[in-house]
Amino acid sequence: MTSVAGVRWGLVFWEQDGWAYAGITGPETRTGTAPVPEGATFTGIEFAVGTSLRAVPTSALVDGGVALPDTTRRTFRLDGARWETPRPDDAEALVERFVRAGIVFRDPLVAEVLLGHRPDVSGRTVERRFRAATGLTRGAVRQIERARTAADLLAAGEPAAHVVVKLGYFDEPHLARALRSYVGRTTGQLRESAGGAIALDLDQRLTS
Repeated sequence: MTSVAGVRWGLVFWEQDGWAYAGITGPETRTGTAPVPEGATFTGIEFAVGTSLRAVPTSALVDGGVALPDTTRRTFRLDGARWETPRPDDAEALVERFVRAGIVFRDPLVAEVLLGHRPDVSGRTVERRFRAATGLTRGAVRQIERARTAADLLAAGEPAAHVVVKLGYFDEPHLARALRSYVGRTTGQLRESAGGAIALDLDQRLTS
């Protein structure tokens, strides 16, 4: 499956051949290929931009991830404690427990910036805290999110010329370069749903 660049970290749980696994996934700055083992079943939680995990700095997760040890079908270990492995319907309750325990938190300054506000601190301070919370620069977040939005629009049948204007690309070649770098698809492939499986639509995004 083609893995699309993304700006969020997450937790993923899966079972294969009777064994249970869990891991932390990080933001991805480029497209790649993700294995999809035959017969495996997955549950994932994707956290909002600016949400951080106390045990692992987000910057250490960029273009990588961490396997969680001592995972069973019922429980997993994170930040020195054991937690019940969630089913899709249990994900929000698990995140709420993380927040109450201080394991997951969000920088309010980053939340302000993402809403378009200008905090009363220097630009250098904003950039430092933004990078600490997300592992990425504000520019990288904008570029990746814009490319993902473009891919969604093109897949829905929006003409490339309209996408260029709507999202502020210089021209269609500029859009094509962004899609190649961050999505791994051409405009034509997205419009025709060609090129194989792609990890683009992630509906379950949770915030703290």
